[in-house]
Amino acid sequence: MKDLLELREEIDAIDEQIVKLFEERLQISEDVAAYKIANGKKVFDKDRENEKIRTLTGLVHDDFSKHGVQELFQQIMSMSRKLQYQLLAQRGAAGRLPFIAVDDIERENIRVVYQGVEGAYSHAAMREYFGKDVNCFHVRKWRDAMEAIAEGAADYAVLPIENSSAGIVADNYDLLVNFENYIVGEQVIKCEHALLGLPGTELSQIKKVYSHQQALSQCEEYLDRHREWQQIPFDNTARAAKKVAEDKDPTQAAVASHFAAEYFGLEVLADHIYYNKANSTRFIIVTNQRIFRRDAKKISICFEVPHYSGALYNILSHFIYNNVNMSKIESRPIPGQNWEYRFFVDFDGNLNDSAVKNALRGIREEAINMKILGNY
Repeated sequence: MKDLLELREEIDAIDEQIVKLFEERLQISEDVAAYKIANGKKVFDKDRENEKIRTLTGLVHDDFSKHGVQELFQQIMSMSRKLQYQLLAQRGAAGRLPFIAVDDIERENIRVVYQGVEGAYSHAAMREYFGKDVNCFHVRKWRDAMEAIAEGAADYAVLPIENSSAGIVADNYDLLVNFENYIVGEQVIKCEHALLGLPGTELSQIKKVYSHQQALSQCEEYLDRHREWQQIPFDNTARAAKKVAEDKDPTQAAVASHFAAEYFGLEVLADHIYYNKANSTRFIIVTNQRIFRRDAKKISICFEVPHYSGALYNILSHFIYNNVNMSKIESRPIPGQNWEYRFFVDFDGNLNDSAVKNALRGIREEAINMKILGNY
């Protein structure tokens, strides 16, 4: 029996041959890229790769080796494609992305729509991003806001996309797919619930507290100290604050934001009454124009992948190969297609970056229905 050192030396010799052959293969891939550029052919040829895998796995005779050969050559062909995408970009054949770079989005003579009511967190996000004097209106549903910008009734929409405690706003992810609207900015608002009442109200006067059920639950620890208060669920924290302001009844209070207190002329009777002090909501700024700021640093895309082993890995490897940092990935079921999913990915970068262009080129070629949701 050979000793371990001798066996390792034999493996090292074989590995050196593999590396040499791999470099030779990549050199030929450069010639393949040149041919495809000259003849206008796509880099990814799924039928050719499937045929090649069948041929190679047919050269081995046990299942373990078949699986190993399949996995090995899928990765080799994936690396070859990435090299070809890079060469296409270097030779000016990468194509242009259908987005226009701007110094900043329009902020004068614009109209902004937000979902919810006056005094709500979405209203606060809109004011924080666009300023207090912006021409704005609110709608009842998120879809209504997307339709408003799609139809030109508004230039921008402000929509919640993620809460640090509750997670993503799934419906708005789906709406980004269904509408030709694009993200151009974001605004994070801290959800700092406070107890609001009429100016001059004492805690001893309160008998009823109104708010959304989720807000009441988030402030349960504080409210449990006042068991004598009747907790009454309301459809919205801002509407609860508005009711207290309009009723002018000092026995009523609302759990809502500082912004709602300022907007409706209420007083903060107790501050920081929520249990999660890191609770915040991320809002996106959406328009129907394919634009992005030249200093944008985050890109959002969505795509579907074919159903075969390693498909998602191959797509995500384009980020690795191009040294692009992926910061978030979510999945959503595709309506009407059981057990099939659409993936949403956020990553660092700008659409003018060559590495980003290379990554997106590879993903677009190999994924199904890839869409750039925005650069912001």
